[in-house]
Amino acid sequence: MEPTTPQEACFEAGIKFGTLYHQFAGTPVSPKSSASLARAIEEAVENQPFCSSVTVEILDDVLRAELAERSAEYTELTGRFMEVEIFVEYEGIRVVAVMEMDGDYPRMRLDRVDE
Repeated sequence: MEPTTPQEACFEAGIKFGTLYHQFAGTPVSPKSSASLARAIEEAVENQPFCSSVTVEILDDVLRAELAERSAEYTELTGRFMEVEIFVEYEGIRVVAVMEMDGDYPRMRLDRVDE
């Protein structure tokens, strides 16, 4: 069975999240560098085919709380420090996918598929 166009669009969103998370997880981050890192992630992922836009918010309050318990002035970027929204446009289908914490796990999920 051939995938439908909406299914292919959703697959594209998954590819973008896989790239985003596994390319940038572990990057050193601090509140001082979070805005520039967020922009760099957005711009890098937006280069991919069918990606119309990406919004990355690095949660500085969560980051600061983590750093308050450490001797270093930075930590490694993980899903618990960011919220992400990815927009994919594929053959007339628009997909919005998000990443946000679900308990202790950074859940990536489809928010909506517009045909």
